[in-house]
Amino acid sequence: MSTSDPSVYVTTAIPFVNARPHLGFALELCIADAYARHARARGRPVHFVNGTDDHSLKNVAAAERAGVPPAQFVVKHAAAFRQLLAALSISIDSFISTSQHPPHRPAVHALRQACAARGDLYRAAYGGLYCLGCERFAEPDELQCAEHAAPLERVSEENWFFRLSRYGDLVRERIEAGALRISHDGAREETLALLREPLRDLCVSRSATRAHGWGVPVPGDPDQVIWVWFDALAYYLSALGYGIGDSAFERHWQGDGRRVHVIGKGVTRFHAVFWPAILESAGLRWPSDLWVHGYLTLDGAKISKSGRTLDPVPLIEEFGADALRYYLLRHIRTTRDGDFSRERLERAYDSELASGLGNLINRVLGLVQRGHDCRVPAAGSRTTAIDELQAAGLALPSLIDAAFARCALDEGLHALFELIDTSNRVLDQTAPWHLIRSQRLEDSGAILRALLEVLIVIARELAVYLPGAGRRLHAALAPLEQPSTPACEPWRALATGAPLPPALHLFPRRTGAVS
Repeated sequence: MSTSDPSVYVTTAIPFVNARPHLGFALELCIADAYARHARARGRPVHFVNGTDDHSLKNVAAAERAGVPPAQFVVKHAAAFRQLLAALSISIDSFISTSQHPPHRPAVHALRQACAARGDLYRAAYGGLYCLGCERFAEPDELQCAEHAAPLERVSEENWFFRLSRYGDLVRERIEAGALRISHDGAREETLALLREPLRDLCVSRSATRAHGWGVPVPGDPDQVIWVWFDALAYYLSALGYGIGDSAFERHWQGDGRRVHVIGKGVTRFHAVFWPAILESAGLRWPSDLWVHGYLTLDGAKISKSGRTLDPVPLIEEFGADALRYYLLRHIRTTRDGDFSRERLERAYDSELASGLGNLINRVLGLVQRGHDCRVPAAGSRTTAIDELQAAGLALPSLIDAAFARCALDEGLHALFELIDTSNRVLDQTAPWHLIRSQRLEDSGAILRALLEVLIVIARELAVYLPGAGRRLHAALAPLEQPSTPACEPWRALATGAPLPPALHLFPRRTGAVS
């Protein structure tokens, strides 16, 4: 693809920074990062953004408990989210903390002004039950929030409202027509069910007193701050310079590319109903895709920052970023809930990464060292085994493309590791060590060369999911590629006689691991 191809704008939801990031958010980061890396690998221009949601009442409450001002509190806690990005090798282009990013407040004000100009904002008194966890007023029939176990708080105040009731039919029609694609079938159906009923107007400000003055002020109304979700959703625009004339906004949001929000199913309503309506009111384009992943659970209970939690950093320190990414992207179905287990992570590392991929690499390199002086063997006669390897290797990129198109990243990794299993099986069946021992070096070289070709394909596709391992494997094999061969050429890339390393330990066996 050329640089004129439509861009891909990839974002995650931005978390409140009332506590340290948990493993469920690491899952979202890994999904979004793999999506961005896959698009780049296929030649698409990508802009990938992440950040933190600073202006919430939850953050205010947490800062009060810590005895520090909210501004100081959010800066400190945002650092933990930045550190997680680095630890997981997340390839973002921009990190946006909503209280620290100078273009954010102008973008929020510009978005609000556009809705006001459409006649969609009005001020009215309101009283009802409020969920601090969701930062929203509950529906009249809600006695408890389905997402958060804490009791609802009764609130009465005068706020600004957005005429959401005007847009329900339009949002429903566009979702049904596929103009706004929601990857998660359950989330899509729940959204459509909600939209088949009349929508109430949406409260989009909060009392400045209740917010302790923390938030983006409503222009011309110093008693109010803008509702944190209106503020937070605007980050998708402020990251591109909306409201300040940045060309990135026209290119990545108003252009013809894809605008992909990777989110958890618990915030679907905000992204699939509220956000499109606000954008429509403001005369802006909608996201094209909502990639909605399921919940990550621990012993069946949802992982969260304030409830049952699990810090990903110690797992990264023990197993490595690639191993944790592998578990989250293969053993958790992308659009379904999945339970985390340390024991399953250990088994995946030992049996699939170390004994599967790592063992294949070092068996092949060791045999090339033993029989061919650590140099790429010459191509020999075609055999059924070589044809099988070539067919499987050439098929892998399309299988992974199809998995990404279905928002089924786990299926792509499954296909990649099926190729690894096929290669290990062919290696066992052809037994090139016997061929080397009997000096049938042409025959052993032909099969080992085919296996090296497979490893190049694996390295390229692996880098989408496990960037560290993919990069190291490709770096070891890249000198083998003939200069005249395009980087995207999936086969016949080897230069006969090029030097090879004798071994490459991507996933060394852990001390005490049981084989």
